[in-house]
Amino acid sequence: MAIYLPGTAEEEQVTLDELTPREIVVELDKYVIGQKDAKRAVAIALRNRMRRQKLVPEMAEEVIPKNIIMIGPTGVGKTEIARRLAKLANSPFLKVEASKFTEVGYVGRDVESMIRDLVEIAIEMIREEKLEDVADKAELNAEERLLDILLPPTSPRQDSSSTASSTGGVVIDASTSLTESSSRTREKLRQQLREGKLDDRTVEIETRERNFPSFEIISNQGVEEMDVNLKDMLPNIFGQRTKKRKMKVNEAFEYLIQEEEQRLIDMEQVTRTAIDRVENSGIIFLDEIDKIAGRESGHGPDVSREGVQRDILPIVEGTTVNTRYGMVRTDHILFIAAGAFHVSKPSDLIPELQGRFPIRVELQSLTMEDFVRILTEPKSSLTRQYIALLETEGVKLEFTPDSLEEVARFAFRVNEGTENIGARRLHTIMERVLDEISFEAPEKKGQEFVVDAAYVQKMLSEIVKDQDLSRYIL
Repeated sequence: MAIYLPGTAEEEQVTLDELTPREIVVELDKYVIGQKDAKRAVAIALRNRMRRQKLVPEMAEEVIPKNIIMIGPTGVGKTEIARRLAKLANSPFLKVEASKFTEVGYVGRDVESMIRDLVEIAIEMIREEKLEDVADKAELNAEERLLDILLPPTSPRQDSSSTASSTGGVVIDASTSLTESSSRTREKLRQQLREGKLDDRTVEIETRERNFPSFEIISNQGVEEMDVNLKDMLPNIFGQRTKKRKMKVNEAFEYLIQEEEQRLIDMEQVTRTAIDRVENSGIIFLDEIDKIAGRESGHGPDVSREGVQRDILPIVEGTTVNTRYGMVRTDHILFIAAGAFHVSKPSDLIPELQGRFPIRVELQSLTMEDFVRILTEPKSSLTRQYIALLETEGVKLEFTPDSLEEVARFAFRVNEGTENIGARRLHTIMERVLDEISFEAPEKKGQEFVVDAAYVQKMLSEIVKDQDLSRYIL
């Protein structure tokens, strides 16, 4: 099965089959700085997936995914690596905090909710893909329906439809003349519609009622939101109710396009494809896995951490989860766990769960040089984001190389002096540096701002000098 990478119009579309682990690392380098070991691990895991798909079914069934534990402090790129990998592979991706399952009110069945959420994400992904396929046809159908409303089809009366004259041997058919006239008028209307000249005209269209009640099903295994639709259960009672609404032509056109898209998409096929993609390509990122590691003293209202591990275990090992769209097997979903592991360590997890995460990679804390690279190298780096944002106000923003070094130096110092939050510190520092420019931008249209090292020092020096102030602001 060939999976195509999402790319821009300038980029040549390439299949994932053709990407070697080395090339996958290169792709990840465009968005995440450093962390070569982690990138290598996820690249191999992704390549193994493609290798598995080429095996005979009997062998493919036996090959289990090599799940990964990423060990490293916050803000070093753990989540971003997993998210970019999923985007690269066009895989359904879900991030879930393992610690949320230790909250008061937790029930064991809730762990399965991650699979249900992943299926919902996959269905939306497939639906978006199908929408692209039917977009042109849906727009054409909506246009025809709108023209029918603007110019209702007219048929000549039966008694005059065959009226003809044989003067000079020429037969003149009144119905033909009327049809040609109606066709010309329709084409004129079509042209006006496409040019937007009819956008402010009001039309009346039939819209479908969408508000139907839903239930919560309460079972002995907990409360599960199943969204049971009365329309589906009792179609004869509810039927397909419609009501007439007046709206502008442009609004009516958008509504009709959406209606046509729903008609053209086979949701049963979407569901089947989504479940297949979840089972074979799904990626779940289990964050804060270290928060459920270790044995607790048993005090307090929180749920047993070891109990949560035992509930997560069958999902990771491979089980079948019941969702509103059918049964989903988790045997070949790739799980990437992550945690800082400051207090606990991976060996504190229960042995069965450890065995399901054979690959361990440690991510390094970011250096000042890494911060400079993060500000400049990624495709959507922070500096590029701020330049693009201020361009919308007609303001030109420029960063000098020494200003970026100064920002990186401040970020590194604050991380060392307070809590180390990795690259996320750059967001706080940059917001502070550009505070005045961002505030005054609408009034400075057409002007150019150059941010240099002196400007960065001016905006930050007082705050960084005062240790207590920097804890609050940076």
